[in-house]
Amino acid sequence: MARRRLAVTIKHVAADAQVSLQTVSRVINNEPNVRPEMRERVQASIDRLGYVPSIAAQRMSGSRSYLILALNDRERTIADWRARQGTDWVDQMLLGGMLECAEHGYRLIFELVDTHEDHLERELGAALAALQPDGAILTPPHSDNQEILRILTRHHVPYARIGALGDEDGHCPLGVRVSMDDEGAARLATRHLLALGHRRIGFIAGPAEYRLAGWRVDGWRAEMTAAALPCDGLLEAGDFSYASGARAARALLDREAPPTAIIASNDQMALATIEAARDAGLDIPRDLSVVSFDNTPLVRFTTPPLTAVDQPISETTATAVRLLIQAQRDGADPAPTVVLPMSLVERGSTAAPRD
Repeated sequence: MARRRLAVTIKHVAADAQVSLQTVSRVINNEPNVRPEMRERVQASIDRLGYVPSIAAQRMSGSRSYLILALNDRERTIADWRARQGTDWVDQMLLGGMLECAEHGYRLIFELVDTHEDHLERELGAALAALQPDGAILTPPHSDNQEILRILTRHHVPYARIGALGDEDGHCPLGVRVSMDDEGAARLATRHLLALGHRRIGFIAGPAEYRLAGWRVDGWRAEMTAAALPCDGLLEAGDFSYASGARAARALLDREAPPTAIIASNDQMALATIEAARDAGLDIPRDLSVVSFDNTPLVRFTTPPLTAVDQPISETTATAVRLLIQAQRDGADPAPTVVLPMSLVERGSTAAPRD
C-alpha cells in the first residue's frame, strides 16, 4: 500500500531555507524589510518543496488576517433560497469577490445578517471577534445601515459599501464606495422604450429600504419628464418578490389608461408582469413591452426572451475588494466613489406599441 505524502508546511520551508518561521511568513506576505538574498532563498525552498501558503501561515506575521467578510441580507437571501427562485446576485457577488481575493492571497467569508435583527450588535460583533477580518464588503441594504457601520467602526474593521454614495449622520467613515449606475440604467431603459414610440411607460420599483430602488425611479422619472410625459398613475412598488411584482403589474394594467410598457426593478417582478399581462389577454410585446433589471440567466429562456438591464455585479464586488485591500496595504484614504456603468440587452420582450 502506497504511503500518503505528508503536506508541506511552513515549518518545512523554514527548515529547508534555514530561516525563522516569521521570515517565511514575511516573504509569503510580500512584506518589506526582507533582504533580497533572503527572499530568494525562501522562495527557492517554496518552489522546491511545492509549498502552498495557508491562511495560518499568512497570519503569523500578526498584521493581517487575510480574510474579507461579505455581508448580505439574511431574510431576503434565505427566502429566495427556500423558494428556489433566487436571482444570481449572490452567485455573481461571490464569483467576483472570491476571485479578486484569491488574486491578493485573501479568502472571502460570506455571512448573512438581518437588518432588523434585535441582536445585531451581539451577532455581528461575535463574528468580527472570531474572524478578525481585514475588511468587510457591505451589500444593499446593509451599505446604508448606520448601526452596521458603527459596529464595524468600533471594531476597527474597514469596509467597502456597494450601492452607497454618502454617509447620512457623519459619524462613520465613508469607506470605499462602489456603485452601479442604477439611475443611468433606468434612464437607458426608459429611452429605449421612448425610442420605440411608447408614451405611457409604467415602473415597478423595489422596496424603499434599498436606496438603489429610489435611484432607478429617479432615472425613469427624469426621462419621462424630459420627454414632457406624465408619471402620475404609472408607478407601483414591489419588494423584489414574484408575488409583489404580480400585484404591482395588475394594479398598473387595471388603470383606466394602462401603460403600453413596464419597467420592472428585477427579473422576478418582470416575469410576474409577463404572467399578469397574459392573464389579462395581452400579448408580449405587441400589447405590452417589458424591460427588467438583473439579466439573470433565466430571462434568456422566457417566451419571449426579456430585454434587461445587465448589472456588472461580479465586477462591482471585485472592484470593492480590490480597493479595500489596496487602501489597507497602502495606508491611503479610500478611493472616491467608483460608479460602474450598466448596459441594456435588447431581446424580444420590447417592440413598438400598437397604433
